[in-house]
Amino acid sequence: MEMSGRGKKVAAVKTKTTISRSTRAGLQFPVGRVARMLRKGNYAQRIGSGAAVYLTAVIEYLCAEVLELAGNASRDNKKRRIGPRHIQLAVRNDEELNTLLGGVTISEGGVLPNIHAQLLPKKTHRADSSKDVNSQEF
Repeated sequence: MEMSGRGKKVAAVKTKTTISRSTRAGLQFPVGRVARMLRKGNYAQRIGSGAAVYLTAVIEYLCAEVLELAGNASRDNKKRRIGPRHIQLAVRNDEELNTLLGGVTISEGGVLPNIHAQLLPKKTHRADSSKDVNSQEF
């Protein structure tokens, strides 16, 4: 024990480090915030302690998946930043994410480049074009 300047004894301070639930679960997303939103959202009368951890892990995984694909799309377009267009391309080109986000409209995302096969010019099949050419000499 140490003495303070005025002669009173000061109790030894025990430092107890608090470990967040996100750190315990090995996640980056906030487990406590998701738990609070589950409680306040009136989704059920009772919310289990593992429900928030599980939901947070699922949300973090989906976010990481979308960001990885969108990063690849932005690199393909020679851009350093991920924009809404890159997220749209990432989601729509991935089969599982497309089914998950099928009814979602991404603002400023645009559409996938697609030309219907019937609108493409027809390929003419010529055997030898030199036979058909008539010279202008008389």
